[in-house]
Amino acid sequence: MPISQGKIMPELRSYCEPGVSMQRVWTDNGFAPCFFFTLVPAVLGTLAVLLGTFHCICFARYGTSIESRYVPRSCLYKLQLVLSVLLGLQALVWMTFRVVQDSLVPGYVVLCGCLYALAWGWATALLRVERKRVLVMDRTRGHSAVLLLYWTAAFVAENLAFVSWESPRWWWGFENPEQLVEFAFWLFRYVCSGTLFFIGLKAPGLPRRPYSLLINEDERDVESDGQPLLGGAAQSQSAWIDFRRKVRLLLPYMWPSGSVVLQLLVLLCLGLLGAERAINVFVPIYYKNIVNDLTGGSPWKTLATTVCIYVLLKFLQGGGAGSSGFVSNVRTFLWIRVQQYTGRVVQVRLFAHLHSLSLRWHLQRRTGEVLRSIDRGTSSIDSLLSYIVFSIFPTIADIVIAIIYFISNFNAWFGLIVFVCMALYLTLTVIITEWRTKYRREMNTQDNNAKAKAVDSLLNFETVKYYNAEEYEVGRFEEAILKYQSLEWLTNASLALLNQTQNLIIGAGLLAGSLLCAYFVSEGKFQVGDYVLFGTYIIQLYTPLNWFGTYYRVIQRSFIDMESMFKLFDEEEEVKDDVNARALQYKRGEIEFENVSFSYIEGKEILKDVSFTVLPGQTVAL
Repeated sequence: MPISQGKIMPELRSYCEPGVSMQRVWTDNGFAPCFFFTLVPAVLGTLAVLLGTFHCICFARYGTSIESRYVPRSCLYKLQLVLSVLLGLQALVWMTFRVVQDSLVPGYVVLCGCLYALAWGWATALLRVERKRVLVMDRTRGHSAVLLLYWTAAFVAENLAFVSWESPRWWWGFENPEQLVEFAFWLFRYVCSGTLFFIGLKAPGLPRRPYSLLINEDERDVESDGQPLLGGAAQSQSAWIDFRRKVRLLLPYMWPSGSVVLQLLVLLCLGLLGAERAINVFVPIYYKNIVNDLTGGSPWKTLATTVCIYVLLKFLQGGGAGSSGFVSNVRTFLWIRVQQYTGRVVQVRLFAHLHSLSLRWHLQRRTGEVLRSIDRGTSSIDSLLSYIVFSIFPTIADIVIAIIYFISNFNAWFGLIVFVCMALYLTLTVIITEWRTKYRREMNTQDNNAKAKAVDSLLNFETVKYYNAEEYEVGRFEEAILKYQSLEWLTNASLALLNQTQNLIIGAGLLAGSLLCAYFVSEGKFQVGDYVLFGTYIIQLYTPLNWFGTYYRVIQRSFIDMESMFKLFDEEEEVKDDVNARALQYKRGEIEFENVSFSYIEGKEILKDVSFTVLPGQTVAL
């Protein structure tokens, strides 16, 4: 069919724009659009299709339908569906716009539009599946790690567009109507993906508690040491729920109000903690200065001074970013007395409070349970103070300081890279740690089951021999071991997934920052030492983050143990003096009981209408 001369049909000539190859990542002060819009939809498509398909298979094979009475009606869930559908349609509209606008359409535009539409369509389907079906053994509440990871990756990808702020190949210049339209598409994706990410953390369309708890209110958690799952609700809740109230409970035991010496020790430890933060900043700076002095031909005296200062800072910091340095060891040594004060005060106060309670309360309680609560509660307070004050807060402070430093001394894009990587790292660590907890719990259950079968079989050895059931017992034990090993594999595999996810984020952040820094060095805007500083600083930040998952689990368990101990403090005294009670005054020393009745438990009277008189000097026994 002939084509009119006034209209040019779109044509696919090459995959990238003229003069740009797929191997070229950075061009004209920004990401090459061909590379960026190939990598991002490929990653999102892989997450949605491969992991989403695997997740749907698990739901279909091992899941069960959620009863409608447990599914909340939520407008936010409908908003999630609408935004997901709109993002898929937006990809097709964007692809159509590019095809109509350009006579020579790059191949990556078609690939990007199709993969985006496929990924968001699959994410929408997975969102609907999670609302209708659930894995009964899943004791966590919220969306799956696949959906959360997908929404996080989509939102981070839109933030990466800021890195190409100065590139004329992107839409930031607003030089023509096409760039304005491209900016409108990006703004739409940014708002929608960000909204989905933050709403997804709340999971408004899913049951408000783990489904396994809703269908069985009397279920007991194997690892909760007899604590009811719904009574304390601590096992299924996050450690950070009601965090401010829990910290207020800790503060009286952290500050030794009765000892000036211990108060000075606390202030000194906090001062050393601040000094460690400053040292962590100066170590990479002086490392940078050494490299610049070596490459710049500085005199020996200047170089030797810089090296000596750097070695001194490393001595103060330690080999593991402050984990074993001189300052850290001194702080740990000084904190011993404060830690002992905390343990002593808690135990003595609780012991005195228990003695003030009535006999009826003690008769209704198990002494072993009370002693275990005291022991675990005391150790939990020590652990919480140690991890929160000396691990969590310093790590967060280091991240904030690093972001401010890179923004002020490099440029805003380095601060953005650090912020995105750290936010992704912490978020995914918490999400995956919560998700893999169920495998650890089920593994412990099956381990107990296998040990129980072995013990019962050996204790009843004569009965087994009498019925010639040796092979049957061995088969039962082997079956239990196989179930345990399958759950052990899932536990170790989920740990490997966590480690690989963390490693991927570290590598991606280091790659993005290193490429950007190397580009500025090649352009003469940065020195070689700046490249070394960035790599050293980033690795130094990631070192304590490797233990963040462990910190999270320890803090969660410590909060549970601490709250069980503080419940003992909440027990009120049944027998206590009135507010205006006067001191007993002895006159004649005569005691008279008149129609006295007494009981510890209502309905079981020990004394009933007892009357007698004890004269001075007499000894009377009942």
